[in-house]
Amino acid sequence: MKQVHGKPGHPQTQGKIERYHRTMKNVVKLDKYYCPEELEAALEKFVKKYNNERYHESLNNLTPADVYYGRGELILKRRKEIKTRTLNERKTQYLNQKLIDL
Repeated sequence: MKQVHGKPGHPQTQGKIERYHRTMKNVVKLDKYYCPEELEAALEKFVKKYNNERYHESLNNLTPADVYYGRGELILKRRKEIKTRTLNERKTQYLNQKLIDL
């Protein structure tokens, strides 16, 4: 992994991290914090949820943790199997209903 520095004072070059910061601010600013420890706890909670629970559209609706730990392909395969099975069940139910209506 190679670190790349953006141009100082040019936030467009750090678009992804700027977007992350905006999301974090929008979520964390919803509450009031009366001491630094409360704010730190809220930030930790946000980061944990963002990385481990929140599905990301750009990651095929997987969590970053799923992708990082290599679970992504297995999850996508399982989703595809469930989708296929569900569609087949719905098709069968539809055809059975059509036969009853005749």
